Amino acid sequence: MSNVAIDLTGVTKLFGNKLVVDGLSFTVASGECFGLLGPNGAGKSTIARMLLGMTRPDAGDITVLGLPARSRLARKGIGVVPQFDNLDLEFTVRENLLVFGRYFGMSTREINAVIPRLLEFARLESKADSRVGLLSGGMKRRLTLARALINDPQLLVMDEPTTGLDPHARHLIWERLRFLLASGKTIILTTHFMEEAERLCDRLCVLERGRKIAEGSPHALIDEYIGCNVIEIFGGNPQELISLIRPYVQRIEVSGETLFCYAPDPEQVRVQLRGRAGLRLLERPPSLEDVFLRLTGREMEK
Repeated sequence: MSNVAIDLTGVTKLFGNKLVVDGLSFTVASGECFGLLGPNGAGKSTIARMLLGMTRPDAGDITVLGLPARSRLARKGIGVVPQFDNLDLEFTVRENLLVFGRYFGMSTREINAVIPRLLEFARLESKADSRVGLLSGGMKRRLTLARALINDPQLLVMDEPTTGLDPHARHLIWERLRFLLASGKTIILTTHFMEEAERLCDRLCVLERGRKIAEGSPHALIDEYIGCNVIEIFGGNPQELISLIRPYVQRIEVSGETLFCYAPDPEQVRVQLRGRAGLRLLERPPSLEDVFLRLTGREMEK
């Protein structure tokens, strides 16, 4: 089997006169979690739809599992977790899995054989005969994930899988995704949660208005674009503060009333600000969010 799960080359997509995906190219290795990271409107969901063969690109080529993305064989090897749950709320958990398995031509016997494993995976064993409409949001999301595994796919395409979940439910989904990666599944993950991307993804493609503006592992991107601790400063006159600390920082970015200072020697910044009333300072390690905001736009002082 090829080590390449997904290959996009020069893919472009327009809706009317609006360019949604702009000459995008990337490759995803088998067994990898590859993230598409960007704000709403960056083209993430459109890319997911093209991978699934639901939308045809206007230019470029897409292969999935070594096959054209629109081929039936390619789609048989893919599991899908859509952005919004589309479960049948009147059916039970078990019935939802049974109905979905039939879409893949599985017999009732085959489906019943895998349901216990899927319920265990989703931690829904005690809810097998509960009506889906009575489940919590986190339970519904885990059921949607389990349902995507009914045909034992090689590739999972997950579009904003934890949107709308509380932190506990989100962490439980993350734990289940790590289990899938450890078992050899390939995941393509669209998200706008920086922490989610940083925790799960082997590599990321950062998107803005359908264009790739950076690609690499989370830690490599943080090192490349930030590379030092960040001091957040709130309070005082931003321009006055900038003039004081400019010689001691690599870069200053302004977001509202907060200064984000990228400081190789944070103590020097603290010394300059010592004794000034009304300031709040937070020093922290750099994060993927710093990378994203640098690449996609804060007002920046150089």
